Amino acid sequence: VLQPWLIWPPALLIILTVLAFNLLGDGLRDALDPRSLQR
Repeated sequence: VLQPWLIWPPALLIILTVLAFNLLGDGLRDALDPRSLQR
């Protein structure tokens, strides 16, 4: 790759998207799963 800095913006967007879906899934599971409150 001749211009390595071109890799960083898409890579950061992919990482942020994965983290956002992870947090969204955790929040939905906590909100919709009544058994998770019995820890």
